[in-house]
Amino acid sequence: MLKLKFLFDNEELAKMLLANWSLPNLDLDLFKYYRISSNAIYPFQNDGQTQFLRYSPQEEKCKDQILAELDYISFLRAKKFGVLEASVSKGKQKLVSVETPWGSYYASVFKRVDGVQLDKAEASDGVIFSYGKALGKLHRLSSDYDPPNFKRWTYYDVFNWIEQTLEKFPREKAAQHETALLRSFFNTISITEKNFGLIHYDFEYDNIFYDESTNTCNVIDFDDCMYHLYVMDVEKALESMTDYIPTDQVQHKRNCFLDGYRSEFEIENDMLQLMPLCRRFASLYGYVRVIRATDEKWNHEPQWMDDLRINLSIFLKSTASGFGKAL
Repeated sequence: MLKLKFLFDNEELAKMLLANWSLPNLDLDLFKYYRISSNAIYPFQNDGQTQFLRYSPQEEKCKDQILAELDYISFLRAKKFGVLEASVSKGKQKLVSVETPWGSYYASVFKRVDGVQLDKAEASDGVIFSYGKALGKLHRLSSDYDPPNFKRWTYYDVFNWIEQTLEKFPREKAAQHETALLRSFFNTISITEKNFGLIHYDFEYDNIFYDESTNTCNVIDFDDCMYHLYVMDVEKALESMTDYIPTDQVQHKRNCFLDGYRSEFEIENDMLQLMPLCRRFASLYGYVRVIRATDEKWNHEPQWMDDLRINLSIFLKSTASGFGKAL
């Protein structure tokens, strides 16, 4: 999550960044559907095709990490995996660095993938099987991936980042204790090529598009990808399903997902038993990102920011209630 000061709509900035791409038939009507969280995303059309501008302040992102993400996406596309495509700028770059009146920014443009967002597709057994199959294929490809130039960070790096960030929040004793507890437990896990590799990390419904014509899933938003246990992706996908599927069907759909996953890549039951641990990792990481993002406060904040702070405060309180429990 970006710091709150970067969550303001800024169409002029978006237009300035888009000027780095050759878009002769540009239609910005879709700009009104922008969203800002870990990045600013502005949809638009060119020649009738929907594309997305993604940008972020340079102080919030690491250039090498973005380039590593783009390299990984290129690898997946070369392997015929259903994934978004980055458009090349006028300067023949997939990532541009731009100095603007609002500061220094990184920007990329992506083409829309085929299909409908998974939450708008029928949650049939076939669709859920396809969802799991897509993740299994992603992990199978990842297991053979050797980064050509840049490498994404690992969950070890994430733990280091969490600890360094929490040093600025000395009152967060529970989060500090949770960090030490989880790091210690993760250190006991035997890492192998079969259970560890580059994962999506956010393989949830809103990032998956189901294409009925091919009965396959296309994947977007690799911004959080990292080296982690493959089961981390499985846990987040299964957790995401519970928000869209009736409770009495969850176990059956879970099995459909795992059947699809295992049609492409194996996962042992002992790894599935680590899902609660992965959930704790995600909760801690999300918690620290939020306290960092909300630390700065200003006089006369807009109403939407007041409302956001209230919602995030509820999230923080709920998340912290799980810290320190026995693993």
